[in-house]
Amino acid sequence: MIGTILQTSFRSLRRDRGAFVMSFILPIGFFTIFGFVFGSMRGSSTPRVTVLVVDEDNSDASKSLVRGLLREPSLDAMTHPRVTKENPAPADYTAATAEAAVRSGDAPAALIIPAGFGAHPIAFGPNSEAGSTQAKFRILHDSSDPVAAQVVAGMLEKTVMISMPATMAAVGSQYFDREIGGLTPKQRQQMDQGLAALRKRQDQQDAQPSAATGGSATASPAADSGGMVAVDIQDVVGEKKKSPMISYYAAGVGVMFLLFTASAAGGSLLDESESGALDRVLSARVTMTTLLLGKLTYSALLAFAQLTLMFLWAALVFHLDFFTHIPGFLVMTAITSFAVASFGMLLASVTRTRAQLGAFSTLIILTMSALGGSMFPKFLMSDAMLKVGYFTFNSWAISGYQKIFWRDEPISSLGPEIAVLVGSGVVLFVLARWFARKWEYV
Repeated sequence: MIGTILQTSFRSLRRDRGAFVMSFILPIGFFTIFGFVFGSMRGSSTPRVTVLVVDEDNSDASKSLVRGLLREPSLDAMTHPRVTKENPAPADYTAATAEAAVRSGDAPAALIIPAGFGAHPIAFGPNSEAGSTQAKFRILHDSSDPVAAQVVAGMLEKTVMISMPATMAAVGSQYFDREIGGLTPKQRQQMDQGLAALRKRQDQQDAQPSAATGGSATASPAADSGGMVAVDIQDVVGEKKKSPMISYYAAGVGVMFLLFTASAAGGSLLDESESGALDRVLSARVTMTTLLLGKLTYSALLAFAQLTLMFLWAALVFHLDFFTHIPGFLVMTAITSFAVASFGMLLASVTRTRAQLGAFSTLIILTMSALGGSMFPKFLMSDAMLKVGYFTFNSWAISGYQKIFWRDEPISSLGPEIAVLVGSGVVLFVLARWFARKWEYV
């Protein structure tokens, strides 16, 4: 009897495509996505971080440090914007342009090498002479990425130690000389010879091209004024906001559930088709285009109400600054609701039963949410995964809401998001109308 029950159960599972997909295909798909995102990380490593480097000192020591930062595999360090056809020779970043780039979201952090770094580059303890006048590095930080500043600070101290051996040795010898009461002339001569040889090897190393790309390395603790290098981390985006990630997760979670709601709303077409109500509606001089537009409008209004409630709750409980950003919120919510409603219409049009719709929509929506940033922050993703995420509604919606609520940018900055979401919504609705021909009488 048990064998018969097993045989019947497996036969039913094979016939139920929705259950089969949910049991086998969906877990493998999610494992693959999470494997690509987190599989290359180890407990002692950090993700590669983009940092803009500004050299205000222009000394030999600071130039050597910049070369070391450019070689550091944990950092995507840049001293100037990327070369483009429109700007083949971009100027180096200044403190002002680097801060503007961080504010606009081009990079999560910028490192300012201060004037005077070459004179007193490092300190071996608070009582050293170098430490008493040591110039302080500045890290300009976008706190919506809580990892970047700590990684940059740790990699800065590591790079100072590795890329400036001659400077380290020279300062160390001065500190050692003072602490032991002075070196003998012969000891000082040997020290000078060793430093000269070390500088020669460092010059040869600096002459090699910076070929390091990708990879990861262990991060040191964030440096402070009592360490070998003095660092001042400054939040330049959202410095007065209480919760850096609230607008991110309100948009990410909200859009994910909007997709499920739109799919369920579109599924009413399948229910009406199975019950025969759809035939009666179409025979009453209601065209399929009109019917789909009505369903689309209902789904979009429902999505709009859901997102509004989500952000109002974020404002009430998590102190999101909602009411000063209402115009931008209305624009983003309207275009996002339209896009996800069109997506729901398409899902209903390409499937034949509720079971198919449930399995197919769950697979697609959860995959889009994982790739688009709804399930974990984008700063944990690789560049390749971020590019894939641009094919999802989630990524564009999160980007738009971040511009409005986190960066306080005007509605005019939403041009890319508006173009992509509205354009996608129109294309998806046209496709939904084309697939919906199966319900029309010829």
